[in-house]
Amino acid sequence: MIFVKLILVNLLRHRIRSLISIAGIAFSVAAMLTIVTVLQGAVGMFSGILSSDSQIIVFERNVSDLFFSSVSSTAATTIASWPIVQHADPVLFGIVSSSDHPIITCFGITSADARLRKATWIQGDRSNFANATDGVVLGQRAAEFLKASLGSAVQIGHGTFHVIGIIKTANGFEDGGVFMPLASAQKFFHKDAESSVITVKLHNKDDIPQFKSMVKSHFPNLVALEDDEFTRSYSQFKILKATAWAVGGCGLLLGGLGVANTMIMSVFTRIREIAILRVNGFSNSQIATMIFGESALVAVVGAVTGLLIGTAFLYLLKLIPALHGYVDVTIQPLVVLIVIALAFLTGVAGALYPAIYAMRIRAVEALRFE
Repeated sequence: MIFVKLILVNLLRHRIRSLISIAGIAFSVAAMLTIVTVLQGAVGMFSGILSSDSQIIVFERNVSDLFFSSVSSTAATTIASWPIVQHADPVLFGIVSSSDHPIITCFGITSADARLRKATWIQGDRSNFANATDGVVLGQRAAEFLKASLGSAVQIGHGTFHVIGIIKTANGFEDGGVFMPLASAQKFFHKDAESSVITVKLHNKDDIPQFKSMVKSHFPNLVALEDDEFTRSYSQFKILKATAWAVGGCGLLLGGLGVANTMIMSVFTRIREIAILRVNGFSNSQIATMIFGESALVAVVGAVTGLLIGTAFLYLLKLIPALHGYVDVTIQPLVVLIVIALAFLTGVAGALYPAIYAMRIRAVEALRFE
């Protein structure tokens, strides 16, 4: 009990210094939670584009990015004909541009694709999509920034297309995208009879190993991965996740340095006090426990405060209309536990040198310290 009293008294004696350390940890934790959650949400939304009513993604082996993947229409037709396959949808990805909007994601799909089937049709009808040659369907957000409506002519890249439909999708990337009939997209992107990926759904999930084996046997240049398997192995997703943790970790490290500075100053200003404690029978381990306790309390309070700030900021981001559909603020419990653990370890690590220094103080010399 005496340790708790000493820890609280020591921190309250230097309120400003303690609050600065707590704020350093808190803002570091908030930044880490926000960055990791937003980027993981972005990864989740992009993977959701690939797993729309499907279980498996088939794409070209050894490509650095799906935009460079090429899957022949022969492969798509053959895979769709296999008895274990419920449906196989070829999808062509492309980057297009329009006036004032240099980057727009384009999806070359068939009329049977789940993106059209599951979307809410605000204008137009899905039955017209298959017969369109110079027509496109716009996501609602794309229609807003292109200032387009049903029947409008829109300039996309070097071509002019007519809007045959406007849809609302839950995925922000799709809602800000352009949907072309697959044949039109193949011609537009100069990829005759090719798609980027094939999204596949089987009648029975137990047939997934057999399906992978069949793809490997019939099309050695292609690879088939389950949706979760693809999310874990895709290099771009790995880079995004690593970047999130690296940036958040740097912020947390700065917060830890603030704690270390506070504890060092605290020890230096209490040398005579520590000497008195030594004279009254406090051992090295007890002195170290007191120092670590102060640092741990600062880290815990800072971490909890940071979680509250980060959570509030994420929900504020969700309320911004321009970011609707693009920011997934679902906070994963595992991320929270990792952030708290890192904050605690950072705070304790910041007290390591001050604790060692305090244990080496000799009572007789310290009592003469001015």
